[in-house]
Amino acid sequence: MDLSNFREEYLKDTLHRRDLDVSPLKQFDKWFHQALESGIPEPNAMSVATATPQGMPSLRTVLLKYYDERGFVFFTNYTSRKAREIAQNPEVSLLFPWVTLERQIIICGHTEKVTRAETLKYFLTRPRESQLGAWVSHQSSVISTRKLLMMKLQELKNKFANGEVPLPDFWGGYRVVPHHMEFWQGGPGRVHDRFLYSLQADGSWGIERLQP
Repeated sequence: MDLSNFREEYLKDTLHRRDLDVSPLKQFDKWFHQALESGIPEPNAMSVATATPQGMPSLRTVLLKYYDERGFVFFTNYTSRKAREIAQNPEVSLLFPWVTLERQIIICGHTEKVTRAETLKYFLTRPRESQLGAWVSHQSSVISTRKLLMMKLQELKNKFANGEVPLPDFWGGYRVVPHHMEFWQGGPGRVHDRFLYSLQADGSWGIERLQP
């Protein structure tokens, strides 16, 4: 299928140096709230790219669960492919593809596990079905049929029927601590606005405009 004629002009907004906060985290917060107000579906959905030590990449979409001045946090099974790759190579990239806003944010940083207390605090906010879901799946491993998953889920429902669902020891959060953050705003004729924040040795952030 030839897609060469699929073409949109990006005319919704521009981005100037004077528009940017000196802190990329505050700039992210500004754009994230604008994404929320726009009503786009799941603005906290982000693609997470990991790679093996040999450089083989993999990519998947997860949900950002909170962010602050320390970084960006998501939760997963610690036996999953992404977790195994992070254990070998803690450098990752995040992408927020806000296509309807003609914007994207790219974050590069290193990962660290959040504390068990942080994980438990979040786990307790999840619906019971999601808590059970964390237990039922050996994420990324092969399974012959969905029926086996559903059987395991019923076993867990019976096991924890009379009490709270405990936090699995193989499940938890990662914080991505950024060292680069790029803000991309689509422009007419593919002349986009791109600004890259880079963490400096003294802890401040440098800002550079990139060519589109």
